[in-house]
Amino acid sequence: MKSTIIIPVILSLTLLLSSCANGPNKAGMGAVGGAAGGALIGQAIGHNTEATLIGAAVGTMLGYMIGNEMDKYDREQLNHVYERGVSGQTNAWQNPDNGNQYQVTPQPAYTNPSTNQPCRQAQIQSIINGKTETVYTTACRDSYGHWQLKN
Repeated sequence: MKSTIIIPVILSLTLLLSSCANGPNKAGMGAVGGAAGGALIGQAIGHNTEATLIGAAVGTMLGYMIGNEMDKYDREQLNHVYERGVSGQTNAWQNPDNGNQYQVTPQPAYTNPSTNQPCRQAQIQSIINGKTETVYTTACRDSYGHWQLKN
């Protein structure tokens, strides 16, 4: 197979696989971009199929890690609100990597009678790509002490 055909094949496969994901997944999108960039760099450096495939693999891994970190920032902020937020007081932040904005208003904590776990409800308003959405969530603390969204 000619190396000039490899890059379009890798890009097509990467886009095809990424379309199987449910909804916008920043880690998955990072992996797609990383794979494409890695394949191009690998081809430019090695001028052969092996270098292109290695570049795509390394790029996928790095892109996934970077995309996952963006999600992680928002999860850390939300966890902080559930853990220390004052009931009825809105907490806001803007993700420094993508500009998404969040406003979270937690409610008083309570004990879930069926699981005996501390739980807390919150209203989350987000502005992502200029689109505002408001959701109501409940999070309960798991056995490790982390808040897990229930809905």
